[in-house]
Amino acid sequence: MIAPQSVAVIGAGAWGTALATVAARAGRNVTLWARNAEHGARIASTRDNPRLPGVRIVPEIAVTSDLALAARADMLLIATPAQHLRGAVNMLASHIRKAVPIVACAKGIEHGTHKFMTDVIAEAAPHAQPAILSGPSFADDVARGLPTAVTLAASDEALASSLVQALGSPTFRPYHSTDIRGVEIGGAAKNVLAIAVGIAVGRKLGASAQAALTTRGFAELTRLGRALGARHETLTGLSGLGDLILTCSSPQSRNFALGLALGRGEQPPAGRLAEGEFTAPVLIELAASQNIELPVSEAVASILSGRSTIDAAISALMTRPFKAEE
Repeated sequence: MIAPQSVAVIGAGAWGTALATVAARAGRNVTLWARNAEHGARIASTRDNPRLPGVRIVPEIAVTSDLALAARADMLLIATPAQHLRGAVNMLASHIRKAVPIVACAKGIEHGTHKFMTDVIAEAAPHAQPAILSGPSFADDVARGLPTAVTLAASDEALASSLVQALGSPTFRPYHSTDIRGVEIGGAAKNVLAIAVGIAVGRKLGASAQAALTTRGFAELTRLGRALGARHETLTGLSGLGDLILTCSSPQSRNFALGLALGRGEQPPAGRLAEGEFTAPVLIELAASQNIELPVSEAVASILSGRSTIDAAISALMTRPFKAEE
């Protein structure tokens, strides 16, 4: 299968801009779509994005607010937050006239439906080819050309391989997979677990607690993944364990930063969307439907909702019945 020659990125935030830069480095014809016409015009004229300061946007990237124009690309990357993905694909669907690959680049589970990102794409644009991009990456690192590896999954291996060829470059290495669910579970669950680790660091519970939360969190991610049919190699790979390690160890992570603020008793960083805050309650509901226990994730959801204090949640975790490690 021939790699797509043109790529459109839907969403001109930091991550969308970084992905547009990735596609341009790979030699593709790139369009960056901005919902806000004023924002798009500013990027087009100044060749910088205030949401990704210090990164110059190369002239080869066309910036537009014309969705019909963007929809003509051979490959579409949706770089909107998870809870806005359905709306973005709904808008695109009326402009799509072929079985174009639509790649979700957000990590989460939709509220109300408990659907993962590729399921949302399949519903909103039945004629599209859904795929998911996930892995340990920060927009600033990716945009600046720092070495990054991720996973791109689609149900068809030939399609997944061609999409990887369209984005790969010497500084951005995507691995292809057909384990869509494994990639989606890793991306969604790690955001919730990063909040837990951030709380522990903010509360100054020590490195031992941070390590324990990370590893027990990974056990939860794996438990849920197995129940939903994910493959072991995916859960222990870039989009699972790799992304979890990065997100649980860096203040660049919005989810870790949220947990850090909560642990310190401070207000969360203004204007920074932490996907884990929206994913936590949905993740717990999804796990309950599978009769899966996620104690760390449940503690995060309880703290975020105000049903539990941090101290009470820690006490509940530490006094759970003793059991064999799994």
